[in-house]
Amino acid sequence: MRPVSQSRKLADIHYAIRGPVPAEAKRMEDEGHRIIKLNIGNPGPFGFEAPEGILVDMRRQLPASVGYSESKGILSARRAIVQYYEERGVEGFDVEDVYLGNGVSELITMTLQALLDNGDEVLIPAPDYPLWTATVSLAGGKPVHYLCDEQADWAPDLADIESKITDSTRAMVIINPNNPTGAVYPREVLEGMVELARKHQLILMSDEIYDKILYDGATHVPTASLAPDLLCLTYNGLSKSYRVAGFRSGWLVISGPTEHARDYIDGIEILSNMRLCANHPSQHAIATALGGRQSIEDLVMPTGRLARQRDVTVEMLNSIPGVSCTMPKGALYAFPRLDPKVYPIADDEAFTLELLKAQKVLVVQGTGLNWPHPDHFRIVTLPHEDELAEAVGRIETFLSSVRSGAVRV
Repeated sequence: MRPVSQSRKLADIHYAIRGPVPAEAKRMEDEGHRIIKLNIGNPGPFGFEAPEGILVDMRRQLPASVGYSESKGILSARRAIVQYYEERGVEGFDVEDVYLGNGVSELITMTLQALLDNGDEVLIPAPDYPLWTATVSLAGGKPVHYLCDEQADWAPDLADIESKITDSTRAMVIINPNNPTGAVYPREVLEGMVELARKHQLILMSDEIYDKILYDGATHVPTASLAPDLLCLTYNGLSKSYRVAGFRSGWLVISGPTEHARDYIDGIEILSNMRLCANHPSQHAIATALGGRQSIEDLVMPTGRLARQRDVTVEMLNSIPGVSCTMPKGALYAFPRLDPKVYPIADDEAFTLELLKAQKVLVVQGTGLNWPHPDHFRIVTLPHEDELAEAVGRIETFLSSVRSGAVRV
């Protein structure tokens, strides 16, 4: 038989969160090993329950949801999204500028496929959520990574962003609150990024899926609220703040002036129509979620479960010799640094694989999140405090063996 090969378009596509190391973890699980999984921000398996009102409303609407919805999504959900952003200072859009999707992931894919020609460049933060980089590449574009500054609580480096803008740059991606660093960008940093987009006529693409997961009084500023004169695409959904990742319920808001972008928006419309519609039953959860009690607030307050788990993780990481971790102000992750003088790691994927084999702990290497150096890794802070303490304790044991030279990576 003639060999069947994958498309060459996949040559530069990587997704370490579900890559070779997680595949090895699955093999080990099948052999009977217990793996502490700190690789995916999926609240459900860690005992986080969805708000009951969301589940009740979805169940009630199931008989009416067996057919396709409108391609953009049901009106009640899109109206609730408009009201949500109007209350947060976003102007210049209405229900016809809102698209519901099978999670933010589908909407990122649609909007980049509709935008990019071969060689078009998109500015993406380093580190990033790797779907952004992979999807730009798959659409024929070129991901260009701007650095975030660990010494400035992982805020984007504005000078580095501007130095990487070329005549081929089409858009700037902002991930705020950030995955994987947990940074929540100050208003002045966002204003600087918006000004660069204004100066160079770039589209803003703002991934705000963690906008309600904020700690220590941090405030999230919607990018679109600072850019009423710019085309801004805002991505959000229910997966994280409402603990229903499996519902695949996300949305896209297109705000700002659109007259000059009608052709692009028509392209988004074509792709939206081609997939027929987003998951219909889960669309009925959106209005209930946005308009109901925000139970996430209990989880992120200082005594809340998410805040306590973050604190335990960061405190224990910072107690390990040669490890430092900036305190996340949002999201569900920590992104610790391994001092290269203490841990001269050349291949951080090999590091995570050896950690998995030795201590049965699964994390994601920093280069898998498009950080340029093999000196960071990402931990999900969703497990209960005792399990996180056990996991970080195992990481400390492994790092001790690296320091002693017993393990080489």
